[in-house]
Amino acid sequence: MKSELLLYLPQPAARTATTHRTASVAALVCSLLFVFSSLHFWDDLPYFTALHGQGHISYRQLQQILQETPNGTKVREWTSYYGSGLHLAGTNESQALWTRDRWKEFGVPKVQVVPYDVYLNYPVHQSLTLLKQNGSDVSRLYEARLREDLGDNGNLGARFPSFHGYSASGNVSRQYVYANFGTREDYDELLNLDVELEGMIAIVKYGMVGRSVKVQVAEEFGIAAVIMYTDPQQDGEITEDNGFEAFPNGPARNPTTIERGSVVLHLPPLGNFTPSDCPSREEYLRRKLSLPSIPSIPISFADALPFLKALNGHGPKADNIGQGWQGGGLGYRGVQYNVGPSPSHLIVNLDSLQNFTITPIWNVIGSIPGQIEDEVIIIGNHRDSWSPGGGDPNSGSAAMNEVIRSLGLALRRGWKPRRTIMFGSWDGQEYAHLGSTEWTEANRAWLSGHTVAYLNVVVATSGKTFRIHSSPLLRPVIEDAMGSVLSPNQSVKGQTLLEEWDGKVSPGSSSDGAIFLDSLGISSLDMGYAAGSKDPIYPYHSAFDGLNWMDNFGDPTWEYHTAVAKVWALMVGALSESPILPLSVKEYVTELQGFVRILKSKIVPESSDVFSFLPLEEALMVLRAAGEEFEAQADALRAKSFDTNPRSTEGLVREINRRYKGFERQFIYEAGLDDRPWAKHVVFGPAAYYANADPFPGLASSLTAGNMSNAKRWQEIIVTRIHDAATSLDIDKSMDLYGATTY
Repeated sequence: MKSELLLYLPQPAARTATTHRTASVAALVCSLLFVFSSLHFWDDLPYFTALHGQGHISYRQLQQILQETPNGTKVREWTSYYGSGLHLAGTNESQALWTRDRWKEFGVPKVQVVPYDVYLNYPVHQSLTLLKQNGSDVSRLYEARLREDLGDNGNLGARFPSFHGYSASGNVSRQYVYANFGTREDYDELLNLDVELEGMIAIVKYGMVGRSVKVQVAEEFGIAAVIMYTDPQQDGEITEDNGFEAFPNGPARNPTTIERGSVVLHLPPLGNFTPSDCPSREEYLRRKLSLPSIPSIPISFADALPFLKALNGHGPKADNIGQGWQGGGLGYRGVQYNVGPSPSHLIVNLDSLQNFTITPIWNVIGSIPGQIEDEVIIIGNHRDSWSPGGGDPNSGSAAMNEVIRSLGLALRRGWKPRRTIMFGSWDGQEYAHLGSTEWTEANRAWLSGHTVAYLNVVVATSGKTFRIHSSPLLRPVIEDAMGSVLSPNQSVKGQTLLEEWDGKVSPGSSSDGAIFLDSLGISSLDMGYAAGSKDPIYPYHSAFDGLNWMDNFGDPTWEYHTAVAKVWALMVGALSESPILPLSVKEYVTELQGFVRILKSKIVPESSDVFSFLPLEEALMVLRAAGEEFEAQADALRAKSFDTNPRSTEGLVREINRRYKGFERQFIYEAGLDDRPWAKHVVFGPAAYYANADPFPGLASSLTAGNMSNAKRWQEIIVTRIHDAATSLDIDKSMDLYGATTY
């Protein structure tokens, strides 16, 4: 690991410090405000200060390169390559080597493939059979196909096995029940109806909660195995029942579509234990995961039909149980959605044999060294996939290649970045964010001290609606980049992505970005175009997610991919080149105050007498005042031309950027969430149960559980972190303005 750090992380440069007279920050702000009205920071932003006397292109020229270089032909070329073979985690080192070689060709000066040993499973044998018992005679009524019908490319389906990452092995023959979405509420309602659950196999729909939660909850209720399928109920109007043809002939879901995925219960913890704590390497790697104890298997709704129809007439009907049970989309196929259990003579055999093994995965890490050694921008995308991965992750991988190709062209034109830019092509994300977790775990201290932001794209395009998960701190750079790129949808001529966008930012990050944000307190985002209610159904994690779907339904012109690449590249350019980082504490505080209002609307009325949000609200008022004062100083500096006399403000610039960079870290609580210690951010974190996470996860979970004493404890923790964040923004009025590292 030491050699990896030496290769990729900027090396300390010689420093010189000169002592000058002390200057008042207040006086500095007043003098800088004088010039604010005559200068527009973004229009006259030098990409390289005169102090260094280098550089041959302006910031505007850099922006032009980043906007004009990405193109659909190249994006399709990269997408085609990544989808041409199996790239399940740990199975395709050649793609890592190919990625490394392309980045070198683009002009990235430092690139290396970095392997890690991880604990994975691959299917040895799987079968799912509906059986009829008659005394000692057993007849087979139906055997699930367990793969997609790819027509003339049928053999291709065998290359992408349908299984669950980290599913337990098991051979189970039992009666079965239909358990709706497999939530705790669903199982509770079945028990209230005296439906036997103990020892049964459950067939459940995807949705409402994650697949790992479905398995975890099933274990709690004594279920012996879980079968998961995607019901057309999830597809809104775009269904065969509504007259749409199924893929590949139309936009509706192909009945044989199978959603693969991981059922690991929690992401790996960062730094909670070491190999010396475990008796073996395998045990160490196993303990880094929380694995289920019962088998599970994903199937298509075509395979689910015989099992569901065999329950017709057995047990209560879903429509009679409650609103949450209504809406199943297979009524047109003869399914009545009875819950069972199946009669004693009708059983399911689920046979799943998994090979658990220690195997290498391969990250690709690249770096373009910048002049400022401790301010680093990182972008990333995962490369592994359960399927061809046309959208997830190839569209993101292809877009990232275009970002890097654009930056490489700028380097050849003479650009020398102000800040270091790093790239991560992660392996093992689909199982449990393994590649990014291993890398951040190995480089935790360095990342915490140096990283300004992490920008992630998993899926650049799976539809026509722009979606973004982000730390609120990044909103200015998001809006500036989106306002500079034309939307692929030109129904209003000349409209930009910003003008078309609904302005909504989902709190926190997702995918690999969650590792950086939730565990390290590094401001992160994940963005891309997602499918809206009128868009063709995206065949998520299935063998249909390939070039054919993208060419015909996802993004036939490849303009949406290209737009994401341009926005991404412009974000990198702004974060790298802005003398004052284009971030916003005020946006952050505004979002936090909104989160409090959301929580207050969710708290149960009888608990309002024993719990008050007042301490949290007062702390946020303190943070708002500190943020406004801090950003008045930052805005005054943004109004100053840095190419005339950079040394006059270099110390204050450095202090402001240091505080922007460290602001998110103030919300890290090292002990972590109560049941998810790897998640240490008190504002953003993974959902404890439902698919969508609440802000302030420790507090929200306590309030939801009605645990008011723990809610008060978490409010105290959050308030302390907020006050620390406010304190971190206070620039010492007597600081030596000229004693910091030169810009």
